[in-house]
Amino acid sequence: MSAARGKFISLEGGEGAGKSTLLAGLHEHITAQHVALVQTREPGGTPLGEAVRAIVLDPARRDMVAEAELLLMFASRAQLVREVIEPALAAGQWVLCDRFTDASYAYQGGGRGQPLERIAELERWAADGLQPDLTLLLDLPVSTGRARAAGRGEADRIEVEADAFFERVRSAYRTRAAAEPARFRVIDASQPAVAVLQSAIAALTPLLAEHAL
Repeated sequence: MSAARGKFISLEGGEGAGKSTLLAGLHEHITAQHVALVQTREPGGTPLGEAVRAIVLDPARRDMVAEAELLLMFASRAQLVREVIEPALAAGQWVLCDRFTDASYAYQGGGRGQPLERIAELERWAADGLQPDLTLLLDLPVSTGRARAAGRGEADRIEVEADAFFERVRSAYRTRAAAEPARFRVIDASQPAVAVLQSAIAALTPLLAEHAL
């Protein structure tokens, strides 16, 4: 008998939303339930993807046009889906990913103004139409997130954008969450980290219960 397909969970949110802290807490919780888990990130997650990440986030690359940024993101994603995510899911493992295609709709669509139909076509082709089973969106005011992120060292190429860019990103995320309530769980990321983790675990509970059957 072949293994049941694993579950795919993505974390999304703007700058300073606390994704790294939540990822660590979720990793600990999921593996404690005896679930085989693969954790990865975007852009990156493969040797090719990490090379792309270095280019996309390099603050010296201020000449990068929006179309090139979008294509680079999907180049990294195409490799990640085929090299890491799909093989893991097919083997019955769960995948926990720091950002996925929703980030392109938010950052390259909302932030950069790339047409949503263009992103959707790349999603069908480059990402093989793959969508998470559950997407946790960490939502908080842009000013709060940027204040948190300010102490993390040198800003990367995207972090140097103006507040208006991140307001568009947040709006795009919230629009997607409202359009797909069955997949998204929006979590108030202005709460303490412990409360954010509790909310995320509550959202995961149905999937974990299904896995235990």
